[in-house]
Amino acid sequence: MLSEKITLEALQHNAKGTITEHLGIEFTEVGEDFLCARMPVDHRTRQPYGILHGGASVVLAETLGSIGAAFSVDLGRYRTVGLDINANHIRPVREGYVYGKASPLHIGQTTHVWQIIITNEEGKLVNISRLTMAVIEIEKLK
Repeated sequence: MLSEKITLEALQHNAKGTITEHLGIEFTEVGEDFLCARMPVDHRTRQPYGILHGGASVVLAETLGSIGAAFSVDLGRYRTVGLDINANHIRPVREGYVYGKASPLHIGQTTHVWQIIITNEEGKLVNISRLTMAVIEIEKLK
């Protein structure tokens, strides 16, 4: 259960000095089996056409899914690392915030698959991503 392992304060603290902080991503909610954050659409996250950069959406998606996967394993024995991310960019956003919600589709012993839905301020779909994570024993990472 994610909500028993993660606090919003700890997530924001751990984001200091990372791309998460640089892009202005703020964690907003942790549930039993989901994690949410918002990201501004501004000079840090727009592409030259003035709309949300697809790569920024992928950063939001991978951030949420990676954290969800990490806190779904015994961190004393395992680490989770990204294997694949797929992102479909549905709708452009020019300003305001986008909101991401990550939920697990599969929690296995060696892989996790997370779905991340990103919406705009009106709740309309902006991006849907699927993130596959490998679960690796810490001993095998040495």
